[in-house]
Amino acid sequence: MTLDRPKANAIDAATSRKMGEVFAQFRDDPELRVAVITGGGAKFFSAGWDLKAAAAGEAPDVDYGVGGFGGLQELPDLNKPVIAALNGMAVGGGFELALSADLIIAADHVRFALPEINAGTLADAATVKLPRRMPYHVAMDLLLTGRWMEAEEAHGWGLVNEVVPADRLMDRAREIAGLLADGPPLVFAAIKEVARKTEDLPFQAAMDLVTRRRLPTVDRLYSSEDQKEGARAFDEGRKPVWKGV
Repeated sequence: MTLDRPKANAIDAATSRKMGEVFAQFRDDPELRVAVITGGGAKFFSAGWDLKAAAAGEAPDVDYGVGGFGGLQELPDLNKPVIAALNGMAVGGGFELALSADLIIAADHVRFALPEINAGTLADAATVKLPRRMPYHVAMDLLLTGRWMEAEEAHGWGLVNEVVPADRLMDRAREIAGLLADGPPLVFAAIKEVARKTEDLPFQAAMDLVTRRRLPTVDRLYSSEDQKEGARAFDEGRKPVWKGV
C-alpha cells in the first residue's frame, strides 16, 4: 500500500478510514500473506496527522476508522506480517504508523521526529510504545524535545531493522516480503497473537496461555496439517509446503 497525498502524505480522517479498510481486507483475505506500506515521493513517508484538517476543525478524537489512526495500529486480530518501507521522513503520526509495522526498512536519508509538543498535542501511540522499545530516557528525549533522529540512530536503538540506499528500498522490502510470503502463515499468526496478548503478562502466565492452547491461533496451529507437514518435511530433508490449514 502506498500512502500518496502530496506534499507530505499527511493523514486526515477520511484517509485513515480508507487505510483501515485496505488493511482489514488484507487481514481477511486468505490469499494475502504479507503487506508492505510505503509513501509516495522521496521526501516524506508520512507527516502524520493532517494539521490542515485539524485547523479546519477536525478534532484529534475524530473517528479514524476500524484500524485507528493510519488504519493499522489498532486493527484487531491482524495476524499477518506488515513491513514498513520508509521512503522519507516519518514524523508524528507517520512515526507511529511505522512503529505499528512488524519490520521497518528505512532509506538512508530517512529522519524521524515527534513534534506534537509544538502543536500542543500528545503523540499518544508513541508515548505508549517508545518507552517499551528503547531506553526510557532516549524515548523521553524524543517525546519531550521533538528533536530529529536519523535513520542510523534509529537502527542503533533497534527501532529500524535495516537502513539501505534509497534506490534499494523497495527491492529489499520485496525480498523480505517474498521470504515471509513463502513462510508458514499459521506460525506467523501465532507469533503475532502471542506477542500481542502476552506483552504485559508475567512469564508463567504467558506460557500457560500458549501451552494450554488458550489462544485461537495457537490452538489452530497445533491442530493443523501444516504442523504435521513441518515435521514430515524436516524428517524427509525437503522444503515444507505450507497450505495454511
